Amino acid sequence: MRARDSDNGGSGVVRPRRRDVLGYALGLGLGAATLPALALSVARPGRAQDPQTAIGERFMRIGTGSPAGYYFPIGGMIANAISRPPGSRPCEKGGSCGVPGLIAVAQSTGGSVDNIRGLSAGTLDLALCQADIAYWARSGTAVFADTGPMPGLYALARLYDEKAHLVVRADSDLHTVEDLRGHRVALGEEGSGTLVDARLLLAAHGLDESDLEPVYDKPGPAADLLVAGEIDAFFFIGSAPVTVVSDLAEAIPIRLLTLDGETYARMSGDHPYLSASQIPGGLYDGVPTPVDTLSVGAVLVTTEALNDETAYGITRALWHPNNRGLLETIGAGNKLAAAMAPHGTGIPLHSGARRYYLEAGYLP
Repeated sequence: MRARDSDNGGSGVVRPRRRDVLGYALGLGLGAATLPALALSVARPGRAQDPQTAIGERFMRIGTGSPAGYYFPIGGMIANAISRPPGSRPCEKGGSCGVPGLIAVAQSTGGSVDNIRGLSAGTLDLALCQADIAYWARSGTAVFADTGPMPGLYALARLYDEKAHLVVRADSDLHTVEDLRGHRVALGEEGSGTLVDARLLLAAHGLDESDLEPVYDKPGPAADLLVAGEIDAFFFIGSAPVTVVSDLAEAIPIRLLTLDGETYARMSGDHPYLSASQIPGGLYDGVPTPVDTLSVGAVLVTTEALNDETAYGITRALWHPNNRGLLETIGAGNKLAAAMAPHGTGIPLHSGARRYYLEAGYLP
């Protein structure tokens, strides 16, 4: 199946302009081939005490996800919102309202788990990840039990909710998670939050990967495999409507399997950052009624290496009123709200971000 112009987690039908997706890199005359080198640039520390004072030219790398996924365009939007390259017009004159001197780029990765590893290694400065992944990383539990806790991991904002999708063909004889036993199922690519949560959902139903014929692939290729009849189902965690599922539903009749209240009850005690949710009816062709599922917050995270003034400036820039229109150009952007951003992050707020939310009245 040929994907439409947005990706595995997006909700619009038009792919954001390439400048939006890649942040300010292309605006500076840097082609896509330049991005890997740019992403490896060493950030120069800023010395300014006020985020409205130029911090000196600085590059920041935002870990996102697959180019076919929603994290990548949302990361590009964030890059645009927080960047203010040297020589830009000031915000009050219609220019960028980002952090003076900051140039941010969205960097494609494997997803949430991969992003945490990049932050830990210092190859990323900011990253998108699921709240449960952030919690486990900071506490050194679950998928991070072998690597130990990461106490220097902090949140800048909770952005929106992502919903679990378990997709099958409409004529499939699969109706429950237990029915996946013995079938070929795409669980998500290595390093993705989708793979982590797919494993949790299987475990909640008494299954693991050895009970299936697992496939580890991105959502776009997984949808193609479902169309070709080479897999029987695939998981994806994303903001509904997920564009890859929308496109798939236009190509072939599909169903979404219910992940109901009983599933949530089995998981919520051990995984407090999952919540019971619904995918509304009518979002996808052939799925006219609501489908019970689980959701988890998507969070913008960083580490203690980011100084307070820069963290404050990034957070303020992200929620600047002049950037509201920019946020709304990207799928779930109209779901982003500053008042909700400091809540449900799964990990503590960075002190610079907390300062912004306190000043703005979003925290008591």
